Amino acid sequence: MAMCFLGGHPALAAKSKTDDFTPEQVAAIGKIAGEYVASHPQVLLAANQRLQDERRQAQRRVMVQAALGHQKALLRNADTPALGPQTAKVAVIEFFDYQCIYCAKMAPLVDDVVTANPSVRFIFKAFPIFASRWPASQAAAAAGQAVWASKGAEGYRAYHNGLFATGKNEGNLATADIDQLLAVQGIVLDAQGHRTPDTYLAQIAANIQLGQALGLSGTPAFVVMPQEGANVDNTLVLPGAVSASQLQAAIELAGGKAK
Repeated sequence: MAMCFLGGHPALAAKSKTDDFTPEQVAAIGKIAGEYVASHPQVLLAANQRLQDERRQAQRRVMVQAALGHQKALLRNADTPALGPQTAKVAVIEFFDYQCIYCAKMAPLVDDVVTANPSVRFIFKAFPIFASRWPASQAAAAAGQAVWASKGAEGYRAYHNGLFATGKNEGNLATADIDQLLAVQGIVLDAQGHRTPDTYLAQIAANIQLGQALGLSGTPAFVVMPQEGANVDNTLVLPGAVSASQLQAAIELAGGKAK
């Protein structure tokens, strides 16, 4: 990041600071500065907040570059559940885990954004980060892949929202809940259904590799980008829960409608 530094070359700046004051004066200045910070802790807090914001912005820039380098995997994988037209100008890709409480809280919000944007492509990448702790996380993801393969977009949407609507997460979701939802919604899978790992678990493993390549470490996470002509100015990576207005603003940015 280009910026001007007071004092020019760092070595020259260091020299002027040490040579212009006596040791006693330096000590006195240090004492005054310390007392000021002690009596005005908000100064330190504000500086720390600015540093954290700068780090987050830098991290997101790296994530955006990674997303641009993995556009095919993000946008063109027919095995990934999706809603909305394939020819949509803008795509929203969500990485989620069915055991994630924040994903569950966001599910109705995301569905509202889906309804409000029928011309946008919404792509759902199961990213079961809790699978090693709670096996139903991966079982639910695999079942979702099976529903997508056999029932298509609306069948998957019903399954996806229905599973989050159970209110069971953070280890409380069990395979029995998955089976019950499938039965209630009349979704019949092939023999052994989501218990068959060969096809669906490979798809989920690809999602995990993709998420790691993007630098994602948690759920939910969103990538919003145009399906053609994506660049650093019209692509956003939003790690963590966001508001409907934030998602909508990202959609408008990707669609070239940002104010």
